[in-house]
Amino acid sequence: MNYLDLIKVIILGIIEGITEWLPISSTGHLIIVENIMNIENSLSPEFLEMFRVVIQLGAVMAVVVLFWNKLFPFSFKKGFKVKQETMTLWYKIVVACVPAGIIGILFDDMIDKYLYNYQVVALTLILYGILFIVVENKNRGKRFRINELSEIDYKTALLIGIFQVLALIPGTSRSGSTIIGGMLLGASRTVSAEFTFFLAIPIMFGASLLKIIKFGFNFTAAELSLLLVGMAVAFVVSIFAIRYLMNFIKKHDFKVFGWYRIVLGAIVIIYFLATSSKILS
Repeated sequence: MNYLDLIKVIILGIIEGITEWLPISSTGHLIIVENIMNIENSLSPEFLEMFRVVIQLGAVMAVVVLFWNKLFPFSFKKGFKVKQETMTLWYKIVVACVPAGIIGILFDDMIDKYLYNYQVVALTLILYGILFIVVENKNRGKRFRINELSEIDYKTALLIGIFQVLALIPGTSRSGSTIIGGMLLGASRTVSAEFTFFLAIPIMFGASLLKIIKFGFNFTAAELSLLLVGMAVAFVVSIFAIRYLMNFIKKHDFKVFGWYRIVLGAIVIIYFLATSSKILS
């Protein structure tokens, strides 16, 4: 195994663990950092395409660990009613995952071919950054009608799932699109964030399985090692990132993330334009 590649993968794992849960786009950050580190020179494009998605399994396992009591319906400590409520939550999660699952399967190749570039990432970073600020200004002082996960009905779950489809565009942020969707539909920041975390479980497992099947399980020993290291780092970092976000939104709104996205989008445009100018000259 190349130790330089190992260091790069650890960096990508850290970035994935932080950005997967904060509404600032994990895929967008990974694409940007990959370009800066020139990781394409040492790892195949096919492996990188798969790696960007499958590394998210490490991040999603952090959700399973942190929210196990809320998510596991068969605990002996839970009464019949609580078990029913947990199963109902899972039914709503499945309903919300249907739109992104269908669109993702149908257009996966097209998305990879035409949308995985810095222009799209920069545009969506800025666009959704503005949207976050607008939504937060609109909701200033507003009382949300949904303040518990159990208050999300099937219609609201499906609509949040439709917002999740937007996250198939790199730079959008899966957590960002679903949190905005939840808030627009009347869910509080905390409920929107938690439901977003839970949606990640089937979506990321499904997307990872699809990518691995397309890759063909043709891992070299070095590639498998790099993938496992990236997933492990993403898992550990995600534990801290999720706890931070849940504590943060109890006292603050999401506007700071909106401004961050706008600034980052501008930096991305400037960086890649400058890089292109140097290559041309």
